[in-house]
Amino acid sequence: MGALAGRASAAGHLDVRNVEVVAPNLKRRLSGVTSTIIQLIPLQAQDLGIASFGLGLPPSLPKMRWWQLPALLRRPAGKPFRIWHARRNVEMVAGLILRDVFRAPLRILFTSAAQRHHKPFTRFLIRRMDAVVATSTRSGSFLEVPHRVIMHGVDTERFHPPQNADDLWAATGLPGRYGIGCFGRIRHQKGTDLFVDAMIELLPRYPDWTAVVLGRATAEHRAFAEELERRVREAGLSDRIRFLGEVPDVRPWYRRLSLYVAPSRNEGFGLTPLEAMASETAVVASDAGAYAELVVGGETGMVVPADDGPVLVSAIEPYLADPALAERQGTAGRAHVVNRFALASEAAALREVYESLWRKGR
Repeated sequence: MGALAGRASAAGHLDVRNVEVVAPNLKRRLSGVTSTIIQLIPLQAQDLGIASFGLGLPPSLPKMRWWQLPALLRRPAGKPFRIWHARRNVEMVAGLILRDVFRAPLRILFTSAAQRHHKPFTRFLIRRMDAVVATSTRSGSFLEVPHRVIMHGVDTERFHPPQNADDLWAATGLPGRYGIGCFGRIRHQKGTDLFVDAMIELLPRYPDWTAVVLGRATAEHRAFAEELERRVREAGLSDRIRFLGEVPDVRPWYRRLSLYVAPSRNEGFGLTPLEAMASETAVVASDAGAYAELVVGGETGMVVPADDGPVLVSAIEPYLADPALAERQGTAGRAHVVNRFALASEAAALREVYESLWRKGR
């Protein structure tokens, strides 16, 4: 896989001497950070010695093993030091231990997506970073150190417009002519209840539309999900508001929808609106996370205040009344993502940050 994979040892292990950047993932549960690492590294590895390290990562990624950590105490081939690209507190701590306790030749880059004031311990860690990146202007506004804004991108080849019959709503076997959906873990933070309540109010007036909720509810949120299903049953809409759980591949579902709704109450960044727009699907999103910096109101969709159910209903209804509006804005959304949020642009901007650190090191 890419330049680094071609340098693996004969035993099949990564040769750490060629690792220039380490992307740790020290959290087992899948999250937006993990998804970012999984999407970015294959592209970065095409011309950079980068390896992942940690938990919950697919075997297809170039990956350091735990027993290889001592090799980080030596300089990489051809660089004055390695870059440890942290995205969580625990990863900043690990980098600081390697750099300041074990004197590993490392510089630490931290990417911050938080949309809130950082706690004192996090501020303490951030002040000790060698460089800081914010994933949006809004997240950058909460940083008290110099930083560069590099917004996340999506792979516009993996997320693409409909290409065949399987990408059409009819392929789902569900009722209606048009689909509207909300994807992600089912929980209060994600605003799943706001979406369900909006559908209960709107769908009786628009019989051509069916709603789908994709994603699972963890044990702690199971009662919340069951309450939503109860509301749907009592409204007599169980055939038109469908809870489909986790699906093996979410990408075809973006293509099958005419409208995607991202009603989160709070987010770190939030990739799903980009994935939907890349799939040529219009988006109605709250202003949580970076959504307001992703969706162009009136052109690729609409942005509404977070946690405002009535305004969400008002923003969704014009698309149900006029599916051609959703089609036009979906087309515009695809062009918007290709021009501004391609994954290659994020990889190139990060490469510039890495190179800047190396130049300073020399």
